[in-house]
Amino acid sequence: MKFAMAAMVAMVAITSLPTSVGAQVLSDSLLDVRTKQLSAELRCPVCQGLSLADSPSELSMQMKQVIRDQLEAGKSPEQVKAYFVSKYGEWILLEPKPRGMNLAIYLLPLALLLGGAGLIVVVVRKWTAVAETADT
Repeated sequence: MKFAMAAMVAMVAITSLPTSVGAQVLSDSLLDVRTKQLSAELRCPVCQGLSLADSPSELSMQMKQVIRDQLEAGKSPEQVKAYFVSKYGEWILLEPKPRGMNLAIYLLPLALLLGGAGLIVVVVRKWTAVAETADT
């Protein structure tokens, strides 16, 4: 009887071991994915045209580790971003929030496009008006 009980306990322990190890691997891979996603949204202070995910610099590696540590500690991606914004300013975000002067970044291309279309309309009207007066 004791042997049967010990065998059952051993079987339960053996069958639950891969599940807990698998869950740990799954959570690590999920943490890696979240770290990569978040590091793709932040600018590298050294390689200013690259995200942290794309940068090979030592500082970006350290910053990615900080992101991973904070996510592992249970912080949300928004809290991690807020941490980096408090350290580096809103410049660290690759896509700044559309408010204040940052709103110009989002509206200026649209304004230039509309202005260019308006200029084309005016120029075409002048050309056609000149061509019509020359024909008469």
